[in-house]
Amino acid sequence: MADEPNNHSKPRPGEPSGPCIMVVFGAGGDLTQRKLLPALYNLALQKLLPEKFAMVGFGRSEWGHEDYRTKMTESLQEFEPGGVDANVRSWLLERTYFFKGDFNDPNAFKQLKELLEKTDQERGTEGNYLHYLAIAPEFFGTVVKRLSEVGLVDESGGKWRRVVVEKPFGHDLPSAKALNCELQNELHEGQIFRIDHYLGKETVQNILAMRFANAVYEPIWNRRYIDHVQITVAESVGVEMRGGYYDQAGALRDMVPNHIFQLITLTAMEPPSSFDANVVRDEQTKVLRAIPPLTEQEVLTRAVRGQYGEGNEEGKKVGSYRSEPRVNAKSATETFVAMKLAIENWRWADVPFYVRTGKRLKERITEVVIQFRRVPLMLFQQTAVEHLSRNRLVLHIQPKEGISMEFEAKVPGPIVKLEPVNMDFKYADYFKESPSTGYERLLYEAMIGDATLFQRADTVEVAWGVVQPVLDVWAALTPRNFANYGAGTWGPKESDELIERDGRHWRNV
Repeated sequence: MADEPNNHSKPRPGEPSGPCIMVVFGAGGDLTQRKLLPALYNLALQKLLPEKFAMVGFGRSEWGHEDYRTKMTESLQEFEPGGVDANVRSWLLERTYFFKGDFNDPNAFKQLKELLEKTDQERGTEGNYLHYLAIAPEFFGTVVKRLSEVGLVDESGGKWRRVVVEKPFGHDLPSAKALNCELQNELHEGQIFRIDHYLGKETVQNILAMRFANAVYEPIWNRRYIDHVQITVAESVGVEMRGGYYDQAGALRDMVPNHIFQLITLTAMEPPSSFDANVVRDEQTKVLRAIPPLTEQEVLTRAVRGQYGEGNEEGKKVGSYRSEPRVNAKSATETFVAMKLAIENWRWADVPFYVRTGKRLKERITEVVIQFRRVPLMLFQQTAVEHLSRNRLVLHIQPKEGISMEFEAKVPGPIVKLEPVNMDFKYADYFKESPSTGYERLLYEAMIGDATLFQRADTVEVAWGVVQPVLDVWAALTPRNFANYGAGTWGPKESDELIERDGRHWRNV
């Protein structure tokens, strides 16, 4: 393992990060073009990039610096729908370089080091490097080893060197542990930034602010007042061009140990003593450790899988999962998962957490639903009120970020009659929206060395440990009823049965 990190002073909130070069491996890939380059542009637009900054793209294409700058200009025009500020674009382009190389070629990394040292001199970036691995997972270890061999992760002399690792981080518990070991052989934990772009979304970050900055919520955020929690991450699209990857991964691996578990931990964690990265992540990890892995029998009753068949999306007929490009025509890969989980601690004992995620569902929506307990009806027994709805707090993550509260109100008139009403808060209505891909905050935090929004090694392994029994049982029992839900629906009937057995219902928009 490399030496422990240097202590680097962080800028004040809202100030640019310190001098650095961002090295993007996979510079010609879809993630870089659609997300990373627009995110860098937005950071430059908001003056959060330092004057002493450069970006070096590493890829296999036969491009020179000017070729890559032209490609970057095209990407910004395509993925910045609001238009591009010519001055900001020029500022970023003149600091952008391209290096052609192969991940398996040691000489390429020696030449990359020469380019970075030359760029350091030209741009005054002081040897600080943020290496971003926007590449296939099988190359994570190789690239980090090559960087280490030529000294590009060495932090001696007061420099900082960090590595951002995209998901998926492993495909099961053993592979996640192996990847952690592989990276930690060359880096210390403080250099590894395991990214989950969901944590760049404003409402996800606002969960902590809402819970811990408002006295009205925290006193009732427990088993005495909350009946259950629902987390839905639904996509209306299919696998599109990701069939090759998705058919090996499936919905459980793709979404649950990362996105969904991050939402669970932020919703359920205890108040941290500070916003220090490790303090926050300690509390998140405690939540995951309190989730008991399902037994083999529990997997059969508390975990549901599905695969979409033909159906309709916005009035148009769409094909089944098995008809998608690069998908096995007899695939048994799940495109839908629903689970009932428990958190066995003092705050959440006996409060079920229902989670679901899937492709080709009726709506594209991500939300956390806090369902409160029903109050007694006795006060209204001599009125026209026949039943009382439960109060519900909904945290809308996407597509329209906001928070809503559902509660009972009296209908005007001489008779006591109640109806549920909504109070809605939408970010777009209250705050000036900054241009965002969801990566801006994460890139900025990585540049300043704040790992709060990034996953730690133990958190990753505990998360995989929770889902591993489900993976094992599903691998041993081939599903016999795929496809079991139509495209454009809310998933298989077994998902409804999972929650309805407990006398509850999914909140379907």
